[in-house]
Amino acid sequence: MIKDLTKLEKKIDIKFNNINILIKSLTHKSYDSINNNEKLEFLGDRVLGLVISKKLLEIYPDEKEGILDKKLASLVNKKKCLEISKSLNLEKFIIIPNKKNKLKIEDKIISDCCESLIGAIFLEKGLNTVEKFILKIWKKHLEASTITYIDPKTKLQEYSLKKYKVLPIYKLLENS
Repeated sequence: MIKDLTKLEKKIDIKFNNINILIKSLTHKSYDSINNNEKLEFLGDRVLGLVISKKLLEIYPDEKEGILDKKLASLVNKKKCLEISKSLNLEKFIIIPNKKNKLKIEDKIISDCCESLIGAIFLEKGLNTVEKFILKIWKKHLEASTITYIDPKTKLQEYSLKKYKVLPIYKLLENS
């Protein structure tokens, strides 16, 4: 396992002094119900949001809060974390009970592992290092954030709030 973790450390370009925190960040609760990555995931989610929010303010100083919020939501979500995790091959390092099932690890578990790794880097190396790490692996996604897609439901809700000061009421007319 340590050899594999050395490969991961090389991939992320961060050497852990306390290898146990890296192991914990990769340990799913199905493997160890007490010593797992859930709290690191919680922390990593907040650190990721902070770093990306700060960067968006730097990139778009004149943008409205609503647009920044949409950009943030498109950059900091389970789908984006899954994409990042896959680019780092994190699924190869996740610790689960039956190693034969490694190929069948759910996307949510892989995505959550990205956030727990960020939490571990933050605790091990501090804010400056984790910020550099996040900005490096999110670089192409940040550069692509110039386009903000607003889905039709959101457009309708924004229009309704602006014009009528209330959200629309939805009724299911038919289900087939």
